Amino acid sequence: MPASFRPSLYSLSGGKTLLRRKCKRGGAKLGRTSLPGAIGMYALSLGVQRIHDTLPPIAYAFLSGLNASTVGIVALAAVQLADKAIKDQLTRILVIGGACAGLCYTALWYFPVLISIGGFTTVTWDLWLHQVAGKAQAKWQRRRRAALHPAGVAEQNISPPEPVELTTRNPTSSGPSIETLHRRHDGGLQQQSTTNTKTTDTGEHQRTPTVPSQSETDTQSHAIPIRAGLCIIAAFFASFIAVLVARGVLDNPPRTLDLFANMYLAGTIIFGGGPVVIPLLREYVVQPGWVSPRDFLIGLAIIQAFPGPNFNFAVFLGALSLLGTSQPTILGALLGYIGIFVPGITLAIGMQSIWHVMRTKPLVTSFLRGVNATAVGLVFTAVYRLWQIGYLTPEQADGKSLASEPWWVVVSVLTYAGNAWFNVPAPVAIVAGGILGLCWYGAVGR
Repeated sequence: MPASFRPSLYSLSGGKTLLRRKCKRGGAKLGRTSLPGAIGMYALSLGVQRIHDTLPPIAYAFLSGLNASTVGIVALAAVQLADKAIKDQLTRILVIGGACAGLCYTALWYFPVLISIGGFTTVTWDLWLHQVAGKAQAKWQRRRRAALHPAGVAEQNISPPEPVELTTRNPTSSGPSIETLHRRHDGGLQQQSTTNTKTTDTGEHQRTPTVPSQSETDTQSHAIPIRAGLCIIAAFFASFIAVLVARGVLDNPPRTLDLFANMYLAGTIIFGGGPVVIPLLREYVVQPGWVSPRDFLIGLAIIQAFPGPNFNFAVFLGALSLLGTSQPTILGALLGYIGIFVPGITLAIGMQSIWHVMRTKPLVTSFLRGVNATAVGLVFTAVYRLWQIGYLTPEQADGKSLASEPWWVVVSVLTYAGNAWFNVPAPVAIVAGGILGLCWYGAVGR
């Protein structure tokens, strides 16, 4: 599900008090970190617009250190997301398949198709193929046992005789035996003890106040009506289809429409959090030539070095995407901000009233499981893409592989280990990577 959508869905399962707290915290957090971060990223885009095409060598060393640290942070995010997304062998296959498929081919339509295929794969397996495979395996095992031990299988088909209960009686007496009387006496004592226990439990139960269970908690007081939620969802998907169709039918769509459509698509299909958006945004703005790989890496390193949602990166990219056009860059920043945030917020509002019903449907939960696993695989694709362009030099400002210089491999490994094993905050690790880049420049002298 969209990353901005997920907290609102989870809050519905905890009752109206938890829902109110979650909504207040979520809204406050969005107001504190999203809008100021977006303003900061737009200010950064204004500075990047004035950077010359060629920078001093020391600046490239600093940026290469930031990029190497970013690769380590994103690689750690990929591993952590994979640990959460992998539930069984099928999701493990989908994570690997999503990563491999993302490495082999790139296109604007490719990633959404991969994510959808992952969702339909889990639905097909959970609701049909799993039962078929289980029946086939059980049939094969029965045939194998029959071939190895035919006599044993025949004996298993014969049910054993029922045990006969023998009663010990005194042959010289017509009444019940002493052993029978003892059994009756013991049974009466046990029955009396059980009755007393039930009476005591009943009294304690009457004295104990009744506490409603979590399943009986009211979850509808703070949710919009179901009909209104369905209308909001229908209106969103209608706008989504209208934007994509309008972009498709025009022979030469304006840059603003192209930019908004790409951001709207990215904000709709993103599952799993900020790192998942990196490969999509790179394909949506770098591949068409709107943003240079160098400027993309500068913005990515800065957004990783400061707290706030990674989606603010879309503001930076939107502003740079309109460079060289007649439109102001602030319009591109606004289109990027709206396009990346509106889908998740709209779906969260519309789904609040029906999610408590949908989350119990095996079809929905199975589809989301596959979508999430495939999207996590694309994070590993982002690690590879960033690795291939992370090393910046005056001769190759578009970037080359970090493996060209072993020092950047060391920086990536140190960042990964520091954040994973020693709890070094990601902003500190990113800045430390830039400092290590300066140290490399001082040692190498170039």
